[in-house]
Amino acid sequence: MATDWLGSIVSINCGESLGVYQGRVSAVDQVSQTISLTRPFHNGVKCLVPEVTFRAGDITELKILEIPGPGDSRQCGDSQQMDTAMPGVGCQVGPSQNGTGKVLKKPMNSSAPQNIPRRTDMKSQDIVISPQQQCSKSYMDRHMETLSQSKGFRRRHNSWSSSSRHPNQVTPKKSGLKNGQMKSKDDECFGDDIDEIPDTDFDFEGNLALFDKAAVFEEIETYERRSGTRSRGTPNEKPARYRHDENILESEPIVYRRIVVPQNPNKEFCTDSGLVVPSVSYELHKKLLAVAEKHGLTLERRLEMTGVCASQMALSLLGGPNRLNPKNVHQRPTVALLCGPHVKGAQGISCGRHLSNHDVHVILFLPNFVKMLESITNELNLFSKTQGQQVSSVKDLPDTPVDLVINCLDCHENAFLRDQPWYKAVVDWANQNRAPVLSIDPPISEMELGIDAKWSLALGLPLPLGERAGRVYLCDIGIPQRVFQEVGINYHSPFGCKFVIPLHST
Repeated sequence: MATDWLGSIVSINCGESLGVYQGRVSAVDQVSQTISLTRPFHNGVKCLVPEVTFRAGDITELKILEIPGPGDSRQCGDSQQMDTAMPGVGCQVGPSQNGTGKVLKKPMNSSAPQNIPRRTDMKSQDIVISPQQQCSKSYMDRHMETLSQSKGFRRRHNSWSSSSRHPNQVTPKKSGLKNGQMKSKDDECFGDDIDEIPDTDFDFEGNLALFDKAAVFEEIETYERRSGTRSRGTPNEKPARYRHDENILESEPIVYRRIVVPQNPNKEFCTDSGLVVPSVSYELHKKLLAVAEKHGLTLERRLEMTGVCASQMALSLLGGPNRLNPKNVHQRPTVALLCGPHVKGAQGISCGRHLSNHDVHVILFLPNFVKMLESITNELNLFSKTQGQQVSSVKDLPDTPVDLVINCLDCHENAFLRDQPWYKAVVDWANQNRAPVLSIDPPISEMELGIDAKWSLALGLPLPLGERAGRVYLCDIGIPQRVFQEVGINYHSPFGCKFVIPLHST
């Protein structure tokens, strides 16, 4: 009866250790309790041997995938491929605990089994897998009896998962194998003979040379011109690139000289954007301030505007938000403010008041005079309401270096103050303190400065300052444009969105 199942396609489950095998039954030996499969697949991977033999003790489950018809060959050496499975009922066979066979039947959906390709370049070698346990002859007989009972039923082909070969399986010698194991992998993947693949490499450069890019782009451009669509550009064209501060829309040419003074300027400056700012003489600057005051820009307004702009610049020089924030209360900056008894000194006092309001430690030096200007008296009255400190002696100034020195000692007209003892003492203290100096509205270059400044702040329009004035900044004190025109200055504001801008020497 066992010979009736020769040629059947079966799936044998040998447990987790040996895995699952599929193949065509080539031999059944009831005496030795063995069954042989030809052209086997182990866990979905084709074996390198043409035939494997199993003992009954190794089989935990046996499934019939296909039963040959009356005209099919049942010989072991059959070289034909497996036929496609037909829909039917599957049958699972497994041993029970009491040693008797048990047949489990349930309907299964049909699917086409994977064809097993033929190997003609490998010599036939048998292999026997070592058993893990012994099985009696009656147990194999029950398997064969179950096979006979399930004749006529068909079962769908289960998908075979890829896994590694069992370590107990013996690998035969690769006799007649072309290109070693690579040939086997190619057969498993494609099923075609690898000898039919040409040995020459693909000529990428030759095929790329067949593509005429210039002709293709010319054809595309011609088509787009005829159809009216937007041109994508040829390879030789480079798209225009713009900076983040450039306008892509066409505009009028930029005029960089938009401020013209009636007199030939002794010195010219330019802003960061390239606008030219000419210098003016002290007489023209004084006339400009007088006309502005006549039109309502009083001295008090000008002092307040100068104090705000100068304090903003000083706060930036002190570190800005990195230095002045609630987390750096222990790093409160100190500013020494040196003022003289004139309008320039009043501008410095106004700046000190705004700095003190921004939590800066301000030490104001102002010499004692019997009579002060009304503008100085008013500014001192406001400054006394802040936390700033006022001193009149050089001995009261700090011995340690301060963060910034603001110089308002010099005046455009009263040059005799330079000969006063207090002036010389303050100049010596500032030069020995080695702190950076900011000068507010310094005098013109013809007058000798006692303190070298690192920065200088000019008002409205700059004076022809010398090298000792340091880097020049310009602040907007609110003079209207028509006031400039009244004194003969063709003026266009160079400040943009700022009130204090740096100037560069041309």
